[in-house]
Amino acid sequence: MEKGRYKTRLGYLIFAIVLDAFANALMIDSNMGSAVWTASAVNISSLLHSSYGTTLFVYAVIVTITNQLLLGKFDGHIFLSNLLFSLPFSYLVGFFSDIMNPLRISNFPIVWRLVIDVLGLIGVSVGTSIYQRCNLIQHPNDELAYLLRFKYLHGSAGWGQLVSYIPPVTIMIICYVMTGSILSVGIGTVLAMFCQGIIIGISDKIVVPSLKHHYSF
Repeated sequence: MEKGRYKTRLGYLIFAIVLDAFANALMIDSNMGSAVWTASAVNISSLLHSSYGTTLFVYAVIVTITNQLLLGKFDGHIFLSNLLFSLPFSYLVGFFSDIMNPLRISNFPIVWRLVIDVLGLIGVSVGTSIYQRCNLIQHPNDELAYLLRFKYLHGSAGWGQLVSYIPPVTIMIICYVMTGSILSVGIGTVLAMFCQGIIIGISDKIVVPSLKHHYSF
């Protein structure tokens, strides 16, 4: 990879990580439903009384190992890059959520909260699309959807995202059975489940189209 090209990709990667973390925090603070993996982590964090950032990171480590099993072989680059992405991202989401607390977004009128939630979902999807195409590192949750998309589901972003949601949805059901309540789940979660993959696919074509997917399994 040319040095100038690498710097460009690195710049887009950093932008995408910050955008994705901020957008996830928007969805959490809107209290209209978080992205699926994020909502799942919120419920685990509540169940175990652990910090949200730490819960996200441990979650990411487990998914990183799962990705290696799906690959059918150990890929050191993917393993390390998944962990390298997870650490700053996990705590960035918590950081952005905390600094937006004084805004009390959850007290906004429901229409504005819905708008903020949808904007958060679009931000998450666009950020994911960009850093997947940077071909440097990505979050293990998105690596899971990426592997499913290109290795098993004929390149379908929608199906890849939808199938990758089976583990977090299952975990949320378990949390609900154990506690009798469910957190951060709402219309935004439903929209994320069925629309995030589609938005990612659209973003691949219209947001920084010069970035292309590079995959080989």
